[in-house]
Amino acid sequence: MRVLVQRVNSARVEVGDEVVGSIDPAAAGAPHGLLALVGVTHSDTADTAKTVADKLFRLRILDGERSAADLGAPILVVSQFTLYADTAKGRRPSWSAAAPGPVAEPLVETFAESLRTLGATVATGRFGAHMRVELVNDGPVTILLEG
Repeated sequence: MRVLVQRVNSARVEVGDEVVGSIDPAAAGAPHGLLALVGVTHSDTADTAKTVADKLFRLRILDGERSAADLGAPILVVSQFTLYADTAKGRRPSWSAAAPGPVAEPLVETFAESLRTLGATVATGRFGAHMRVELVNDGPVTILLEG
């Protein structure tokens, strides 16, 4: 599992003309939130999703080297199979390392639900949809987690 994490001042995801998920950390009383773009590969399991969710929730990348767990920062989770693009050969990426939808979707859901179980406020995109993601990256801070 790969999770590209961005520290944000705000983020939202739209499908068509509908906002399907958004976070506003200031409204939640937090200085920042996190946008988590989640990619799943063939060997990932529910345990992988839970472990990476825990790592994200406790990752100290917010103000004062604190975590989302410390500050109650909201998290927007968006599936993104393109994190497993292989661009080693030619000009057309290969997607063979990305798990197919029927495998990936439940693991992205497990990832989001694991964050909720840990106490996070979580919004999500819509799996498999063409999404527009808007964010205000703070720092900028962008980190790749792998599990």
